[in-house]
Amino acid sequence: MFSNDQKSAIDAARAAWTPTRRMVVPAVEEAMYEPIPVLDTGFVRLVDYMGGDDGIVQGARVSYGKGTKSTSDDRGLIRYLMRNRHTSPFELAVIKLHVRAPIFVTRQWFRHRTASINEYSARYSVLEKEFYFPRPEDIAIQSASNKQGRGTTLPPGQAQQVLDILRDDAARCYDHYLELLNEDATGAPVDPTRPSIARELARMNLPVNIMTQFYWQINLWNLLHFLRLRADSHAQYEIRAYADAILGLVEKWVPLTFGAFRDYMRDAVLLSGPALRVLRAVMAGQPVDPKAEGLSRREITELTNMFPEIASRISAG
Repeated sequence: MFSNDQKSAIDAARAAWTPTRRMVVPAVEEAMYEPIPVLDTGFVRLVDYMGGDDGIVQGARVSYGKGTKSTSDDRGLIRYLMRNRHTSPFELAVIKLHVRAPIFVTRQWFRHRTASINEYSARYSVLEKEFYFPRPEDIAIQSASNKQGRGTTLPPGQAQQVLDILRDDAARCYDHYLELLNEDATGAPVDPTRPSIARELARMNLPVNIMTQFYWQINLWNLLHFLRLRADSHAQYEIRAYADAILGLVEKWVPLTFGAFRDYMRDAVLLSGPALRVLRAVMAGQPVDPKAEGLSRREITELTNMFPEIASRISAG
């Protein structure tokens, strides 16, 4: 994952101590620069942050210093802000991460366009021979009910066949990549009789499970939106693994905000007007026809999944 020189640089950065007058969070300071392993060869590591729970309430009150009388005051204000979607104070806190992930994961990641990103350049540098391969227990067939999801997992023998294909394809493509580059570690041609194809062209045949790296800076509110979607059980497993790692950092960084996020966003549910009317009718013991309220079969199924105790009163038909 890291060379000896890179490990030494990380250890030196973690051992260094820099006096500062800015607001710091001791719990997350301990996590600075430390790589959190994700998938087989990926990682997430915190390289910088600005602000914390104190800064959020300070910004909300436009106050001086800490601007609060007690932690309970801070907690109440943060929960009020989260509950009512007053987002500006959360946007004052910022985090910067160094991430190593498969390219197909970054394609989903970079859909969140409210961050500042700088990615490893395969036009300028040569990509390492590092690929993501799923665990056998994570290889599954296409879901019959969700066109962008997985169904049941494959038996071990069939899963191994899939892995063999993925590994063979990756090795062959990378060998062709090196053949097209035709350069050694110093940049000199390996075979002077052959052309050295430009790096921006030689990379074209590489599969999207090759690993890339990027720095990602984002404010807290937009990060929470990312986590609400990508740490959800419906998200693809691979990006969800990264989101789960980031969740752990966020809990250390802004524990009060994390608690409010958990209660009012991650673990909360959104009900449409028709769904709310159906739920109220059921609770009042009144007869209810969800289709007459305009709910589709899928919406009815989702509602009964959220509230199984009302399933006997309504159905998808």
